[in-house]
Amino acid sequence: MSRAHDGATNQRDNEPRIGKGFLLRIWLLKLRVKGEHEIYCCGSRVLISEKGVEVLGEPLIEYCPLHEILYGTKQIDAEAVRRSVETKVANFGFCSAHRVFSAEPVVAYGASEIMQVCLEKRLIDCAVVVCEGAGTVITSKGSLVQAIGARLTGIVRTSPIPEIIARIKSEGGIVLDEERAIIDQVAGVKKALNLGFRRVAVTVAGFQAEAISYIKSLEASEKADVLVFSVCNTCVGEDAVEHVVKADIVCASASKILRKEMGKRALLQLGVAIPVFALTEKGKKLVLAYLAEFKDKLVIFRTEKLPYEAEGRGPKLKTEEGLGKIRK
Repeated sequence: MSRAHDGATNQRDNEPRIGKGFLLRIWLLKLRVKGEHEIYCCGSRVLISEKGVEVLGEPLIEYCPLHEILYGTKQIDAEAVRRSVETKVANFGFCSAHRVFSAEPVVAYGASEIMQVCLEKRLIDCAVVVCEGAGTVITSKGSLVQAIGARLTGIVRTSPIPEIIARIKSEGGIVLDEERAIIDQVAGVKKALNLGFRRVAVTVAGFQAEAISYIKSLEASEKADVLVFSVCNTCVGEDAVEHVVKADIVCASASKILRKEMGKRALLQLGVAIPVFALTEKGKKLVLAYLAEFKDKLVIFRTEKLPYEAEGRGPKLKTEEGLGKIRK
Protein backbone atom coordinates (compact mmCIF):
# COMPACT_ATOMS: atom_id res chain seq x y z
CA MET A 1 0.00 0.00 0.00
CA SER A 2 1.24 3.50 -0.63
CA ARG A 3 2.20 5.58 2.39
CA ALA A 4 -1.01 7.51 1.81
CA HIS A 5 -2.86 4.32 2.59
CA ASP A 6 -0.66 3.55 5.63
CA GLY A 7 0.01 0.01 4.49
CA ALA A 8 2.37 -1.72 2.10
CA THR A 9 5.21 0.25 0.56
CA ASN A 10 5.57 0.94 -3.13
CA GLN A 11 7.00 -2.57 -3.36
CA ARG A 12 3.38 -3.61 -3.80
CA ASP A 13 3.65 -3.90 -7.57
CA ASN A 14 6.07 -6.76 -7.04
CA GLU A 15 3.89 -8.54 -4.50
CA PRO A 16 2.64 -11.91 -5.73
CA ARG A 17 -1.09 -12.25 -6.04
CA ILE A 18 -3.45 -15.12 -6.55
CA GLY A 19 -3.16 -15.94 -10.27
CA LYS A 20 -3.12 -18.65 -12.90
CA GLY A 21 -0.51 -20.77 -11.17
CA PHE A 22 -2.45 -20.81 -7.92
CA LEU A 23 -3.61 -24.43 -7.99
CA LEU A 24 -0.12 -25.67 -8.80
CA ARG A 25 1.32 -23.64 -5.94
CA ILE A 26 -1.25 -25.02 -3.53
CA TRP A 27 -0.32 -28.55 -4.54
CA LEU A 28 3.31 -27.67 -3.92
CA LEU A 29 2.67 -26.09 -0.53
CA LYS A 30 1.19 -29.32 0.79
CA LEU A 31 4.53 -30.94 0.08
CA ARG A 32 6.49 -28.11 1.69
CA VAL A 33 4.82 -27.31 5.02
CA LYS A 34 6.41 -28.96 8.05
CA GLY A 35 4.69 -29.56 11.39
CA GLU A 36 1.64 -27.72 12.70
CA HIS A 37 1.29 -23.99 13.13
CA GLU A 38 -1.59 -21.81 14.32
CA ILE A 39 -1.88 -18.14 13.48
CA TYR A 40 -4.43 -15.35 13.48
CA CYS A 41 -5.35 -13.73 10.19
CA CYS A 42 -8.08 -11.09 9.93
CA GLY A 43 -9.30 -12.14 13.36
CA SER A 44 -9.70 -15.77 12.32
CA ARG A 45 -7.65 -18.60 13.76
CA VAL A 46 -5.88 -20.63 11.06
CA LEU A 47 -4.21 -24.05 11.25
CA ILE A 48 -1.35 -24.72 8.82
CA SER A 49 -0.03 -28.27 8.43
CA GLU A 50 1.08 -30.85 5.88
CA LYS A 51 -2.62 -31.41 5.21
CA GLY A 52 -3.06 -27.84 4.03
CA VAL A 53 -4.57 -24.67 5.45
CA GLU A 54 -7.71 -24.87 7.60
CA VAL A 55 -9.58 -21.77 8.72
CA LEU A 56 -11.01 -22.57 12.15
CA GLY A 57 -13.58 -19.80 12.31
CA GLU A 58 -15.07 -16.88 10.43
CA PRO A 59 -12.89 -13.75 10.33
CA LEU A 60 -13.96 -10.81 12.45
CA ILE A 61 -13.42 -8.27 9.69
CA GLU A 62 -14.98 -8.00 6.25
CA TYR A 63 -12.48 -5.57 4.74
CA CYS A 64 -8.86 -4.62 5.41
CA PRO A 65 -6.98 -2.07 3.28
CA LEU A 66 -3.66 -3.83 3.79
CA HIS A 67 -5.12 -7.21 2.86
CA GLU A 68 -6.52 -5.72 -0.33
CA ILE A 69 -3.14 -4.32 -1.36
CA LEU A 70 -1.18 -7.48 -0.57
CA TYR A 71 -3.67 -10.08 -1.81
CA GLY A 72 -6.22 -8.20 -3.91
CA THR A 73 -9.04 -9.09 -1.50
CA LYS A 74 -11.96 -6.66 -1.34
CA GLN A 75 -14.28 -8.91 0.68
CA ILE A 76 -12.82 -10.99 3.50
CA ASP A 77 -14.40 -14.31 4.39
CA ALA A 78 -13.00 -17.68 5.46
CA GLU A 79 -12.14 -18.59 1.87
CA ALA A 80 -10.25 -15.33 1.33
CA VAL A 81 -8.28 -15.92 4.52
CA ARG A 82 -7.40 -19.45 3.44
CA ARG A 83 -6.26 -18.35 0.00
CA SER A 84 -4.11 -15.53 1.39
CA VAL A 85 -2.35 -17.87 3.82
CA GLU A 86 -1.86 -20.46 1.08
CA THR A 87 -0.36 -17.76 -1.12
CA LYS A 88 2.05 -16.82 1.65
CA VAL A 89 3.13 -20.44 2.03
CA ALA A 90 3.46 -20.98 -1.71
CA ASN A 91 5.28 -17.75 -2.54
CA PHE A 92 7.31 -17.10 0.58
CA GLY A 93 7.82 -20.60 1.99
CA PHE A 94 5.90 -19.75 5.16
CA CYS A 95 6.01 -22.70 7.60
CA SER A 96 8.40 -24.61 5.36
CA ALA A 97 12.06 -25.45 4.90
CA HIS A 98 12.12 -23.01 1.98
CA ARG A 99 11.07 -19.95 3.96
CA VAL A 100 12.07 -16.68 2.32
CA PHE A 101 14.13 -14.30 4.47
CA SER A 102 13.92 -10.88 2.83
CA ALA A 103 14.61 -7.62 4.64
CA GLU A 104 12.68 -5.50 2.12
CA PRO A 105 10.08 -3.26 3.80
CA VAL A 106 6.47 -4.37 3.38
CA VAL A 107 4.37 -1.97 5.46
CA ALA A 108 4.93 1.67 6.25
CA TYR A 109 4.71 1.53 10.03
CA GLY A 110 5.29 -2.10 10.91
CA ALA A 111 6.92 -3.20 14.16
CA SER A 112 9.69 -5.05 12.33
CA GLU A 113 10.38 -2.07 10.07
CA ILE A 114 10.68 0.25 13.08
CA MET A 115 12.85 -2.18 15.04
CA GLN A 116 15.15 -2.72 12.07
CA VAL A 117 15.92 0.99 11.82
CA CYS A 118 16.35 1.37 15.58
CA LEU A 119 18.77 -1.56 15.71
CA GLU A 120 20.76 -0.19 12.80
CA LYS A 121 20.92 3.23 14.51
CA ARG A 122 21.94 1.48 17.77
CA LEU A 123 19.03 2.94 19.71
CA ILE A 124 18.26 -0.56 21.01
CA ASP A 125 20.59 -3.49 21.61
CA CYS A 126 18.41 -6.39 20.52
CA ALA A 127 14.88 -7.46 19.66
CA VAL A 128 12.82 -10.38 20.93
CA VAL A 129 10.45 -11.49 18.18
CA VAL A 130 8.52 -14.56 17.05
CA CYS A 131 9.12 -16.65 13.94
CA GLU A 132 7.11 -19.61 12.71
CA GLY A 133 9.22 -22.77 12.84
CA ALA A 134 11.40 -21.30 15.60
CA GLY A 135 9.23 -19.64 18.25
CA THR A 136 10.78 -16.85 20.29
CA VAL A 137 13.95 -15.42 18.73
CA ILE A 138 16.53 -12.97 20.09
CA THR A 139 18.65 -10.98 17.65
CA SER A 140 20.68 -7.80 17.44
CA LYS A 141 20.56 -7.78 13.64
CA GLY A 142 18.00 -5.42 12.15
CA SER A 143 17.81 -7.16 8.79
CA LEU A 144 16.94 -10.45 10.51
CA VAL A 145 14.15 -8.80 12.49
CA GLN A 146 12.64 -7.51 9.26
CA ALA A 147 13.18 -10.78 7.40
CA ILE A 148 11.34 -12.63 10.16
CA GLY A 149 8.48 -10.22 10.75
CA ALA A 150 7.78 -8.69 7.34
CA ARG A 151 4.69 -10.75 6.52
CA LEU A 152 3.87 -12.40 9.84
CA THR A 153 0.54 -12.20 11.60
CA GLY A 154 -0.01 -13.34 15.19
CA ILE A 155 1.47 -16.80 15.78
CA VAL A 156 -0.37 -18.77 18.46
CA ARG A 157 1.83 -21.86 18.36
CA THR A 158 4.40 -23.36 16.03
CA SER A 159 6.52 -26.47 15.45
CA PRO A 160 10.31 -26.54 15.06
CA ILE A 161 11.54 -26.47 11.46
CA PRO A 162 15.28 -27.26 11.43
CA GLU A 163 15.97 -25.31 8.25
CA ILE A 164 14.36 -22.13 9.62
CA ILE A 165 16.20 -22.48 12.92
CA ALA A 166 19.49 -23.05 11.09
CA ARG A 167 18.94 -19.95 8.95
CA ILE A 168 18.18 -17.80 11.99
CA LYS A 169 21.30 -19.04 13.78
CA SER A 170 23.43 -18.46 10.68
CA GLU A 171 22.30 -14.83 10.79
CA GLY A 172 23.34 -14.50 14.42
CA GLY A 173 19.90 -15.06 15.94
CA ILE A 174 19.29 -17.03 19.13
CA VAL A 175 16.31 -19.39 19.29
CA LEU A 176 14.89 -19.64 22.80
CA ASP A 177 13.96 -23.33 22.54
CA GLU A 178 15.18 -25.19 19.46
CA GLU A 179 13.57 -28.47 20.50
CA ARG A 180 10.03 -27.18 20.98
CA ALA A 181 9.96 -23.78 19.25
CA ILE A 182 8.01 -22.35 22.17
CA ILE A 183 6.62 -18.83 22.09
CA ASP A 184 7.39 -17.13 25.40
CA GLN A 185 8.21 -13.44 25.13
CA VAL A 186 8.73 -13.03 28.87
CA ALA A 187 11.34 -15.80 28.86
CA GLY A 188 12.82 -14.25 25.73
CA VAL A 189 13.32 -10.90 27.47
CA LYS A 190 14.85 -12.65 30.49
CA LYS A 191 17.23 -14.49 28.18
CA ALA A 192 18.21 -11.26 26.43
CA LEU A 193 18.94 -9.57 29.76
CA ASN A 194 20.96 -12.58 30.93
CA LEU A 195 23.00 -12.31 27.73
CA GLY A 196 23.93 -8.77 28.71
CA PHE A 197 21.57 -6.76 26.52
CA ARG A 198 20.14 -3.78 28.40
CA ARG A 199 18.02 -2.00 25.79
CA VAL A 200 15.60 -4.62 24.54
CA ALA A 201 12.64 -4.33 22.16
CA VAL A 202 10.00 -7.05 22.24
CA THR A 203 6.81 -7.79 20.31
CA VAL A 204 3.76 -9.10 22.18
CA ALA A 205 0.64 -10.24 20.33
CA GLY A 206 -2.74 -9.06 21.56
CA PHE A 207 -3.89 -12.54 22.56
CA GLN A 208 -0.88 -12.68 24.91
CA ALA A 209 -1.35 -9.14 26.24
CA GLU A 210 -0.91 -10.19 29.88
CA ALA A 211 2.77 -10.78 29.10
CA ILE A 212 3.20 -7.01 28.73
CA SER A 213 2.56 -6.51 32.44
CA TYR A 214 5.08 -9.22 33.35
CA ILE A 215 7.68 -7.72 31.02
CA LYS A 216 7.24 -4.23 32.45
CA SER A 217 7.63 -5.60 35.99
CA LEU A 218 10.79 -7.36 34.85
CA GLU A 219 12.06 -4.14 33.31
CA ALA A 220 11.69 -2.36 36.65
CA SER A 221 13.24 -5.11 38.76
CA GLU A 222 16.20 -5.54 36.40
CA LYS A 223 16.68 -1.79 35.93
CA ALA A 224 16.72 -2.39 32.20
CA ASP A 225 15.16 -0.53 29.29
CA VAL A 226 12.54 -2.67 27.57
CA LEU A 227 10.47 -1.26 24.73
CA VAL A 228 7.24 -3.21 24.18
CA PHE A 229 5.49 -3.32 20.80
CA SER A 230 1.88 -4.48 21.14
CA VAL A 231 0.94 -6.10 17.81
CA CYS A 232 -1.74 -8.27 16.16
CA ASN A 233 -4.56 -6.73 18.15
CA THR A 234 -7.65 -7.35 16.00
CA CYS A 235 -9.10 -9.84 18.51
CA VAL A 236 -8.47 -7.95 21.73
CA GLY A 237 -11.26 -6.71 23.96
CA GLU A 238 -11.64 -4.58 27.07
CA ASP A 239 -9.98 -7.16 29.32
CA ALA A 240 -6.67 -6.63 27.48
CA VAL A 241 -6.62 -2.85 27.82
CA GLU A 242 -5.06 -2.86 31.30
CA HIS A 243 -2.06 -4.72 29.86
CA VAL A 244 -1.79 -3.12 26.42
CA VAL A 245 -1.78 0.36 27.96
CA LYS A 246 1.61 -0.49 29.51
CA ALA A 247 3.19 -0.98 26.08
CA ASP A 248 5.35 1.71 24.49
CA ILE A 249 4.08 1.34 20.92
CA VAL A 250 0.70 -0.14 20.00
CA CYS A 251 -0.66 -1.20 16.62
CA ALA A 252 -4.43 -0.87 16.91
CA SER A 253 -5.07 -3.35 14.06
CA ALA A 254 -8.86 -3.53 13.59
CA SER A 255 -9.69 -3.11 17.28
CA LYS A 256 -12.11 -0.27 17.99
CA ILE A 257 -11.49 -0.47 21.71
CA LEU A 258 -7.75 0.06 21.19
CA ARG A 259 -8.32 2.97 18.83
CA LYS A 260 -10.34 4.62 21.56
CA GLU A 261 -8.35 3.67 24.65
CA MET A 262 -4.83 3.85 23.23
CA GLY A 263 -5.61 6.82 21.03
CA LYS A 264 -6.60 9.05 23.92
CA ARG A 265 -3.39 8.13 25.78
CA ALA A 266 -1.07 8.43 22.78
CA LEU A 267 1.68 11.01 22.41
CA LEU A 268 1.93 10.36 18.68
CA GLN A 269 -0.05 8.53 15.99
CA LEU A 270 1.35 6.95 12.85
CA GLY A 271 -1.07 6.36 10.01
CA VAL A 272 -4.83 6.51 9.81
CA ALA A 273 -6.10 3.31 8.19
CA ILE A 274 -4.29 1.03 10.64
CA PRO A 275 -2.99 3.44 13.28
CA VAL A 276 0.09 2.88 15.40
CA PHE A 277 0.27 4.76 18.70
CA ALA A 278 3.35 5.76 20.70
CA LEU A 279 2.25 5.79 24.34
CA THR A 280 5.54 6.67 26.05
CA GLU A 281 8.35 9.15 25.53
CA LYS A 282 10.80 6.39 24.63
CA GLY A 283 8.29 4.93 22.20
CA LYS A 284 7.85 8.37 20.64
CA LYS A 285 11.63 8.81 20.43
CA LEU A 286 12.08 5.56 18.52
CA VAL A 287 9.19 6.33 16.18
CA LEU A 288 10.69 9.72 15.35
CA ALA A 289 14.08 8.08 14.75
CA TYR A 290 12.36 5.72 12.33
CA LEU A 291 10.61 8.58 10.54
CA ALA A 292 13.95 10.35 10.11
CA GLU A 293 14.94 7.48 7.79
CA PHE A 294 11.55 7.33 6.07
CA LYS A 295 11.86 7.77 2.31
CA ASP A 296 8.34 8.88 1.39
CA LYS A 297 6.81 12.29 1.98
CA LEU A 298 5.10 12.99 5.29
CA VAL A 299 2.55 15.41 6.68
CA ILE A 300 3.07 16.29 10.34
CA PHE A 301 0.67 18.48 12.29
CA ARG A 302 -0.51 19.15 15.84
CA THR A 303 -3.83 18.05 17.22
CA GLU A 304 -5.66 18.58 20.47
CA LYS A 305 -6.72 14.97 20.74
CA LEU A 306 -6.14 11.51 19.35
CA PRO A 307 -7.00 9.21 17.70
CA TYR A 308 -7.11 11.04 14.40
CA GLU A 309 -9.55 9.19 12.15
CA ALA A 310 -10.82 9.50 8.59
CA GLU A 311 -14.12 7.91 7.65
CA GLY A 312 -13.84 4.89 5.38
CA ARG A 313 -10.08 4.52 5.72
CA GLY A 314 -9.73 1.62 8.16
CA PRO A 315 -10.70 -2.05 8.37
CA LYS A 316 -14.41 -2.85 8.53
CA LEU A 317 -15.61 -5.17 11.26
CA LYS A 318 -18.35 -7.68 10.51
CA THR A 319 -20.04 -7.26 13.87
CA GLU A 320 -19.16 -6.10 17.35
CA GLU A 321 -19.95 -9.59 18.64
CA GLY A 322 -16.87 -11.68 19.07
CA LEU A 323 -14.40 -8.86 19.59
CA GLY A 324 -12.21 -9.68 22.54
CA LYS A 325 -13.25 -13.33 22.39
CA ILE A 326 -10.35 -15.40 21.19
CA ARG A 327 -11.36 -18.67 19.63
CA LYS A 328 -9.87 -21.61 21.47
